[in-house]
Amino acid sequence: MDLTRRMASLPLRRNFNGHPETRRDNSVSRSSRACIVFLALWLLVQPSSAFAASSDLETVLNGSRQRIETLDYRMSGRLTRIDGNGKRTNYKFVAKAHWFPDGLRLLCEISGPGSEKTSLLLQMNATGKVTIEAMLPGQKVSSALPFEHWNDPLVGTDFSFEDMVENQFFWKSQELLPAEKYGARDCFVLKSKSGSSDRTYYDSVTSWIDRGILYPVHVVKTLRGTGQQKEFIYYGLRQVGGAWSASQVEAKLQGKPGSSILVIEAGSGKANLGRKDFAFGNSTAEGEKAK
Repeated sequence: MDLTRRMASLPLRRNFNGHPETRRDNSVSRSSRACIVFLALWLLVQPSSAFAASSDLETVLNGSRQRIETLDYRMSGRLTRIDGNGKRTNYKFVAKAHWFPDGLRLLCEISGPGSEKTSLLLQMNATGKVTIEAMLPGQKVSSALPFEHWNDPLVGTDFSFEDMVENQFFWKSQELLPAEKYGARDCFVLKSKSGSSDRTYYDSVTSWIDRGILYPVHVVKTLRGTGQQKEFIYYGLRQVGGAWSASQVEAKLQGKPGSSILVIEAGSGKANLGRKDFAFGNSTAEGEKAK
């Protein structure tokens, strides 16, 4: 404000000889002073706004990444596909996750209405690079899931294999959009854009993140090429073992009737997991090494 006061108090050069040219010069001088004051005010406000936006973006990213980088849980529940006519298909769902020095490991098992079972081991490092290993129904050993199948429906639901991890927070391109309310919650709105080197089927992911707890309440993912959107809604936010989580996550695919819901029924937010907890059968890669 000292700069503004100094500029506002710049003396006007006056000439009292009454000539029209002098009056015109005085008018120009007043206009110039007004412009200078306006510019000074603008310069004072703009850096603080830019700094605030940058600070908020850092807060959102650091909070979201830290939440993932401290994961250590076991959970069980059910995964339900609800058709447009209301028919429900239920699957048992168990999972465990832990962030190790080299990144995240998430192991989950989905059991269908019959004896079929789908098992997945997803790994993600600190740059957001993901690998997926799967043991699908009828298979006796696990193998790397080819990238062309990452967007396949997981056991026929609206969740894809890729949707099991939140790698969007680790992409390089991150933009904070104007804040919005989602329901009663005040939210940061973060738009994460994938790069050409990111292995993902999504062009962008927009997340509405509660300002108080830095946990997403609504996420919209946009598919590359088609622009089709998938919506995720998080219900029943709660703290378990000091960590925030949702008790339900609903997924809806644009243009497709019905939706899918992942319900968490039991679990522990501090499971003290180790690497041995993520042993994943005999993969084909391990079989090749054994030969």
